[in-house]
Amino acid sequence: MAFEIHPLDLKFQNFPEAIAAFLVIGPGGPVLIETGPSSTLPTLQAELARFGLRPADVRDVLITHIHLDHGGAAGWWARQGARIHVHHIGAPHLIDPARLLASAQRIYGETMQTLWGDYLSSPAERVHALYDGDVIEAGGLKITAFDTPGHARHHLLYVLDGVAFTGDLAGIRISARPHTRLPTPPPEFELEAWLASVARAKAMKFDRLYLTHFGPVDDVTEQWEQVAALLTDCAERVRAELERGADRNTIVARYTAQEEARLAADGLSGEDLLRYASIGPMGMSVDGLMRYWRKKMERGV
Repeated sequence: MAFEIHPLDLKFQNFPEAIAAFLVIGPGGPVLIETGPSSTLPTLQAELARFGLRPADVRDVLITHIHLDHGGAAGWWARQGARIHVHHIGAPHLIDPARLLASAQRIYGETMQTLWGDYLSSPAERVHALYDGDVIEAGGLKITAFDTPGHARHHLLYVLDGVAFTGDLAGIRISARPHTRLPTPPPEFELEAWLASVARAKAMKFDRLYLTHFGPVDDVTEQWEQVAALLTDCAERVRAELERGADRNTIVARYTAQEEARLAADGLSGEDLLRYASIGPMGMSVDGLMRYWRKKMERGV
């Protein structure tokens, strides 16, 4: 069945190629995959207008997970009348986002509004809770949702005729540059789950991946292999630091230096360093890795 896919650059915090939404145009109309945060809504609406679309024309919105950079504007779209398709674990937090917002406020403090804008609640009747293997019929298309925990327990991969919209599962790789970074924030990073999700996705042999951060990737097998290797490497680096008794500041500094060295080895510029940092803050990734290992240590694993 014929369809078009258009990556839409939301220019988060004025950085190009940081956060994408994807406009899928099928025989029955447009479908939006990812909303970005509410702070980028004016840009998203302008991007849709390039295709002659108004918000009222978008009847179905799919989000890979409810983190603010992926689904922060979901409530706004629900209030425009769109159906919001989301993992069943994430669905209650769209309807009542109080806990999600309290957690985010602790992390972002006074920068919360500037970064993310308003996170509006979604009317319950507009939220469609998804389970593994569910098929969404939207825009005259059939899109399948697959449960892919690891980055978050409420993470979905969306599949349409050999292409996949990966959320954070395939990591951060900006416009097919030769560098991938992993976002591993607390509280739900789980190494084993992410590795299993990558193995499952790799076995599906997609023709192309669409990364929310950022854009299409065609060397699909290599991308999955790199993500799997990085997951193990990043986790082991932080585990070794904890076993040496390093404190958080030391671990963040060393991890940052290692990641910057990887980026330089891949031949990327200082501007790219800033662009990657705008999407995947090092401190937050280290916090997720540290929390993962400390929970295992508490259990004696």
